[in-house]
Amino acid sequence: MSKSTPPLAAQKPHSATFHNIVRDDPWHWLRADNWQEVMQKPETLDPEIRSYLDAENDYFEAEFGKPTAALQDTIYKEIRGRIKEDDSGIASPDGPWAYNSRMLEGKQYPLIVRTPRDGGPETVLLDCNIEAGDDYFGFAGAEHDRSHRYLAWAADRAGSEYYDIVIRDLDTGIDSAEVITETAGSYVWSNDSEAIYYTEYDDNHRPYRVRLHVIGTDQANDAIVFEEKDPGFFVGVGRTLSDRFIVIDAHDHQTSECWLIDAEHGGAPRLVAPRVVDREYDIDERDGLLYIRTNADGAEDFKIVTAPVAAPSHENWVDLVAHEQGVLILDSTVIKNHLLRLERHEGLPRIIVRDLRTGTEETVRFDEEAYSLGMSVGYEFDTATFRLTYSSPTTPSRTYDLDLDLDSGTRTLLKEQEVPSGHNPADYETRRLFATAPDGETVPVTVLYRKGTKLDGSAPALLYGYGAYGMSMPSAFSISALSLVDRGFVHATAHIRGGMEKGYRWYVQGRRENKPNTFTDFIAAAEMLIERGYTSKGKVVAQGGSAGGMLMGAIANMRPDLWGGILAQVPFVDVLNTMLDETLPLTPPEWPEWGNPLASAEDYARIAAYAPYEQVGAHDYPPIFALAGLTDPRVTYWEPAKWVAKLRATKSGTSPLYLKTNMGAGHGGASGRFDRLKETAMCYAFALHAVGLKA
Repeated sequence: MSKSTPPLAAQKPHSATFHNIVRDDPWHWLRADNWQEVMQKPETLDPEIRSYLDAENDYFEAEFGKPTAALQDTIYKEIRGRIKEDDSGIASPDGPWAYNSRMLEGKQYPLIVRTPRDGGPETVLLDCNIEAGDDYFGFAGAEHDRSHRYLAWAADRAGSEYYDIVIRDLDTGIDSAEVITETAGSYVWSNDSEAIYYTEYDDNHRPYRVRLHVIGTDQANDAIVFEEKDPGFFVGVGRTLSDRFIVIDAHDHQTSECWLIDAEHGGAPRLVAPRVVDREYDIDERDGLLYIRTNADGAEDFKIVTAPVAAPSHENWVDLVAHEQGVLILDSTVIKNHLLRLERHEGLPRIIVRDLRTGTEETVRFDEEAYSLGMSVGYEFDTATFRLTYSSPTTPSRTYDLDLDLDSGTRTLLKEQEVPSGHNPADYETRRLFATAPDGETVPVTVLYRKGTKLDGSAPALLYGYGAYGMSMPSAFSISALSLVDRGFVHATAHIRGGMEKGYRWYVQGRRENKPNTFTDFIAAAEMLIERGYTSKGKVVAQGGSAGGMLMGAIANMRPDLWGGILAQVPFVDVLNTMLDETLPLTPPEWPEWGNPLASAEDYARIAAYAPYEQVGAHDYPPIFALAGLTDPRVTYWEPAKWVAKLRATKSGTSPLYLKTNMGAGHGGASGRFDRLKETAMCYAFALHAVGLKA
């Protein structure tokens, strides 16, 4: 490889004082003062900041991008070869039509289509490839109205998550000249098809307001339906499956509140139950009764209660599905005669079907050692059919329909994920292992490897982790991971605290004052894999993104000797400074997750003690590859930029350190399905090189 000189960011005096503690931050200047403008107009970025980001991109390209271009292309073609490019979803019926999406060979984006329910020719309602052109295209979905005459579709053109809603007349195929601009991407039709409820951002990019746009009127005159005053709460809008109510929800990560609007007649929102700190609830409706999934009254792993629509407040909540410790109710849906709930028990998902006429229940589960499970019911409330998806690390995704008027154990296989280049599940092994954390907790680890891989410590491993916001990592099939596994890697996912793999307590034990458990759990998972011979010290490549990128920064500081490499994608590494900056979009809503260092000296000290940027030291770090998005409103580009700049100035040793900033994308990276695969191939090429594999 070439030996170009890595860029060194200038250091400029800057200090800030909180709780009588002065901290210097000489790379603070990388935070653009006009960051809100940059999100929508990247060309307004300060030239000095752009120059540094461009220099890092050039260095990455010279040192790694070009020298590994052939390997990246090989991996990209492998992954793409596992995709059925001209693939179709499964149609979902709604009244006289069945709606679907499908992909065309060689194309990046979906087509939205429909066919007559009883058979007939397909109509293409929206071709996102035409709408996208060659630019960034963040598609936020499409929703038809109840009359089936109109389609509302939304897209972000910069990666900044500002969405324009376009209204298409399906009789003519022509888009209306009126566009609802700069929305927050959450929207729903009124029942009469004459208006759209949508959310919008405040000046700090927080979804805080619901407006009502009447078709044919000026957006400037859109009525304010709901406005959230607390900057710590985000607002969304949706509807019940029964079509009776528009639902407005206001929430942070631990507290929620719902309001109802009569979807037929409109009117002012009506509160279900006022917010109570740490109480969460969401709602569905059937025959004048609300079905509420909630953690109220000490139901840590959630329960389901009912309440009359006419009197929905908490004192009228009656248990329908009682709380059971260790059985986490992840989701619930009500259709005409059934309540469906997705649970996780002992780390594995299952679906429980309750007949609301008789109270009887049946369980849908699978037998593999580790797997993922999901459920959906489509558009229609008056149905006895629901759809489930199943996969495991070795088994491609399968979609089934269950007709609940028949034996609910009978599954109709609708679709099995095709792998055009070939895939034999029998060639692979999936294991569910447990690591012992420093405090004695057992941490689940899902492992995938190719049969015949020597488990004598000689194999490299990629260990993935996230561990935040209660988000659980599924044990699902990945067409991408096979490119590492087929080269002798062990691919592992650590189900660490901060997620909810072992119930809500697993989340509580990985947030706020318990956040360090997330990091030590991940380290314990790596040490377990080493101890059992799945890999060895210095051969583990750690991978995580966003809050998982914070994990990457923390474990790099804590145990730099353990890793063969670190893959940090849009990493949330400047935690302390971000949580001190209440103008940033996610800061107030995330104080319940991390703590509020503005208000609490204790929170300040605790976050400072693990924040990756603050804790960078003069260590021999492993190879590190950080990826960023210039227009990312969630993890701002300057977090990874500052982190890499400080590492360059501070670390010892000669291990590679790369920063690649996507100058035309945000948090999710490239928007097209094939462009995203190129980013994955780039990351996997880094993982291979980090452990000494060149092909």
